[in-house]
Amino acid sequence: MLPISTIGHARAHDYQHPELNGWYESLHSGKGPCCDGSDAKHVDDVDWESKDGHYRVRIDGEWVDVPNDAVVDGPNRAGRTMV
Repeated sequence: MLPISTIGHARAHDYQHPELNGWYESLHSGKGPCCDGSDAKHVDDVDWESKDGHYRVRIDGEWVDVPNDAVVDGPNRAGRTMV
């Protein structure tokens, strides 16, 4: 999941969708639990891409490569990309 034009600070638990709280808490990448909300950001579609088989995100105007082991596999029930 990459958990896209304006980047806004996000909480892992979407107050508009409390039914997703358990799902957020269950998310893990190869680096461990990832979605406690302390540093998550929603990313608009124009601010992420897949390049050469790897994800990149634009944060504060700068493109950053996402380590493969930091990517969460599986469906994105929230529908928005997050980093």
